[in-house]
Amino acid sequence: MKFTPTAILPVIATLPFAAGCSSTVASIDPAKYDRMSCAELNSALGDTATDISRTAISRGKVANTSVPSWLLGGERVKTVVANRDTARIEKLQQQQQAIVATRKQRCPSSQ
Repeated sequence: MKFTPTAILPVIATLPFAAGCSSTVASIDPAKYDRMSCAELNSALGDTATDISRTAISRGKVANTSVPSWLLGGERVKTVVANRDTARIEKLQQQQQAIVATRKQRCPSSQ
């Protein structure tokens, strides 16, 4: 397969947009979870796990993207996007830990 500038340009053009979307994690507010029922906590835990998986898949795709050598800064963009996804995963894991702690404290069936 031969890579041409016109074939790769659309892929590279979308990387900055993907980078912007990956940094939309809200701050963690443990008090928010104190007001949730056990069913809502379970749902939030599942949603968080789904987001972690989705972000990890995205990070893997970005990390395995082959950037042509003629594209200046392409490797740097790839690294920045992967690092943002890693930071998002870490934030989601903290959020997940807060949900699990609240769930253990309030929901007897989760212990």
